[in-house]
Amino acid sequence: MALLEVNNLTKSFGGLMAVNAVDFRIEEGEILGMIGPNGAGKTTVFHLITGFYPKDNGTVHFRGEDITNLRPDQICKNGMTRTFQVVKPFSHITVLQNVLVGALNRIRDVSKAKKLAMEALEFIGLDKKKDQMATNLSPPERKRLELARALATQPNLILLDEVMAGLRAKEIEEIIRLIQDINRKGITIFVIEHVMKVIMSLSNRIIVLNYGEKIATGTPLEISKDQGVIKAYLGKEYHFA
Repeated sequence: MALLEVNNLTKSFGGLMAVNAVDFRIEEGEILGMIGPNGAGKTTVFHLITGFYPKDNGTVHFRGEDITNLRPDQICKNGMTRTFQVVKPFSHITVLQNVLVGALNRIRDVSKAKKLAMEALEFIGLDKKKDQMATNLSPPERKRLELARALATQPNLILLDEVMAGLRAKEIEEIIRLIQDINRKGITIFVIEHVMKVIMSLSNRIIVLNYGEKIATGTPLEISKDQGVIKAYLGKEYHFA
């Protein structure tokens, strides 16, 4: 049984078909990547899976349970969490309090939740800034804060939406290693990314969207040679370093 199974996922906005009958599965423990041109429907897929948008059609099963019509908070309690393309911390509370918000989604005991939040901050490398106001963090630190808050929900599956956007090369390398460490903790990862070095080095498999439709799925090597993907998105065959 797949950890996540998505069938016939469909969403339109007026006359625009944003996601058109998309099917895929995520196996427990893997890192699944998703790529495609801007406007291909990638973030909309995340919104649909996690309950932020209502679906026009299709079903979503997570850990064998139908979560198609659950709210985002219910889905999070079931063990699926996400980050957002535009990072928006609670700016006027501390770093620790931000992560505590995530922990309290599944734990009502504040002392236990605080311990979990601190563990997440230590893992991410922000523990020394726990008492700073979140508004004072740098953009790369805010990315890490978003990851820490997601980890504090004790997820089985994390959806990462362009977590590398705006980062410098050294920062990207650090986040790649961090994501690999998260995966080694037994957490399954579904990641949207435009930085090909990231998606090709991280993913076990990749799905490709174009105009809301899935046009390919396969290993990074298979995707890099797929002529339909090259024409729609890559522009040329990706060469691994």
